[in-house]
Formats: sequence, C-alpha cells, structure tokens
Amino acid sequence: MTAVWQDYLIARHAHVEAGALWHFGDAAAELRATRDGGIVAPLTHLGLLECSGADAQSFLHGQLSNDVKQLSPGHSQYAGYCSAKGRMLANFLLWPEEHAYALQFARALLPAMQKRLGMFVLRAKVKLTDVSESRPILGLAGKAAAEALRQFFPEIPQQSHQVVHHPVYGTLITLPGNRFELIADPESAMQLWDGLASKITPVGTPCWEWLEIRNGIPLITPATQEQFVPQMANMELIGAVDFNKGCYPGQEIVARTQYLGQTKRRMVLAHMEGAVMPQAGDALFSSDPDAQASGMVVNAQAAPEGGYDLLAVVQTAGIEAAALHFQSAEGPVLSIQPLPYPLP
Repeated sequence: MTAVWQDYLIARHAHVEAGALWHFGDAAAELRATRDGGIVAPLTHLGLLECSGADAQSFLHGQLSNDVKQLSPGHSQYAGYCSAKGRMLANFLLWPEEHAYALQFARALLPAMQKRLGMFVLRAKVKLTDVSESRPILGLAGKAAAEALRQFFPEIPQQSHQVVHHPVYGTLITLPGNRFELIADPESAMQLWDGLASKITPVGTPCWEWLEIRNGIPLITPATQEQFVPQMANMELIGAVDFNKGCYPGQEIVARTQYLGQTKRRMVLAHMEGAVMPQAGDALFSSDPDAQASGMVVNAQAAPEGGYDLLAVVQTAGIEAAALHFQSAEGPVLSIQPLPYPLP
C-alpha cells in the first residue's frame, strides 16, 4: 500500500496497523454490514504480479495448474502454482489484460513467487513485474454493490469470472458469491472510493477475508505453503485445475491424486467459538486424546454472530465420524458448515 493511498484511507477513518487495514471505526458493525448489505473494502492483503511479453501465455501455461491458453479475454480464472511434489506454493486469481496477464495472490508471498517464477523464464520473452503499489484493489459485495458500481460502469457483468476493462476506472471482475473486484490506478481508486463509499459501507480487509471463507475460496499464505495438493484445498472444485492440459510442476502427482482417488483430506468450512482466534497453519485434532493432528487451518476470520469462521483441511474419514477440536483434543469444537459447492 503506497503512502498516498494509505494516507487517503486514514483520512477517511481507516485504522491501519503494520500495513494491514483492519477497520473504519467499528469492526463488529462492519462485519454485520458485510453479512447483511453492500460493502466496499480495500484489499491490502493481496498483491498483483504482471506477466508480460510475447511468451507470457505459454510461460504461465507451463507453470500453473489451469489451462491459460483457454483463458479468453473478458474472463478470469483461479489457478495454483505447485512444487515438484504437487504441493501448492501459491494460488491465484488470473486474468488477461491488453498486453499482459495479471496474477493476484497473497501479498506476503509476492517477492518469493516473483523470484521463483523468474527462475524458469530462461530464454522466454517474459517479464515479471510487481505492480501492487500502482494498482490498488477494492472488493465489493452485497446486493447494493452492483447498483453502486453503475455510476462508473454502465454495464455490470452478471456471470462469475467475467472481466470488464474501463479506460478510466480500471478492471472490474465478477466473483462467486455476488462479489466484485476493482483494480485501478491510485488516482482512479480514490475517485471510485468516494463514489462507492457514499452508497455502500466501507469495511476493513478482514470483512472481505470472511466473505472468501464463506464462499469456500482458500488463500495460500506463508504458513500453509507446501502443505496441500490442490484437491485438498478444493481447488478443482472452484475451477482452478485442468486435468487435460499438459505438464506443469507437480502435474503427475496432482493427476494421480485425482484419478486414483487418493484425496484423503479435504477442505471444509467450519465455525468455532472461543477466545483465541485461529491462525493459518494452526493444528486441529480429533476427540481421541492420543491422536496426532488431523487437520490444519487454511484461513480464519471473526464471524458476524460471534466466534470464528474458518476453512480447514481435515481427514475426510473424520469429517462426519468424529468431532474436530482446535489446537488439542480438549480444545474448542469445530462445527462443520455447508460449503457453497458440494464435496465429492
């Protein structure tokens, strides 16, 4: 987050700490507004990497889990980036632009991912550029969000993963769960913010993270790198894996997991009461006091009704057979909630 963008938001009552935008004065009220109405949030936890050059498409196609060659203009897709062992190093929202591809993922991973991807460029005509500072990201959600956007975008895309580019106001992407993202330059982002915040509720970044959790969309962070093959985090269920494309790092293991039915862990949505907020990477246990850890938290945030909602990868055999507990066999119990898509 640039100093100009941060100062602008602070002047509008944003509470910023350690580079994270927590709330605009009342975190609890903002969570309730996120559940009940239209909201707009600065997505300061996300970074943006631009992949440009004549070979950008073929380069990304050979690195990511999805079919980049089939990604047409005007659409986005989810994708994962795996190690040679098939474990995810990062996951992305990816879309094509006029002369490049944009990869959006956890900002904390951006320097390492830029370096790692750069190792495989070799002689390809590809340039990887961190454009996070020059292109702030806004998240919008709720029934009122589309109406608020009409002051800037006369035609609002209706289907998930549709992308519209505006010469002044940047890129608008429709996401699952009646949500949108706006990616613009800082000057346009300020104009967009003023117009949107007059019609829908400004909220902190954690509210958007809660919406991602409720929609079953994981975000790989430093605490969960190399912990999951894509299927463990339901990546193929949200359209992030193509099993018909050619090779990419870890492809053999990902394909074998799919076709031999070896996915013994799956990501679930759960709710937990308690005084301690779960963190990515925290362990989960069954009710057996002698059992080893049987799951791991992927993402977690405070819930509007109290307690915490979280995405967690757990052993499939224990999803219904045994209670899951946070941090120990005697810890708070997790209540499994329905995801917006069915598990296999």
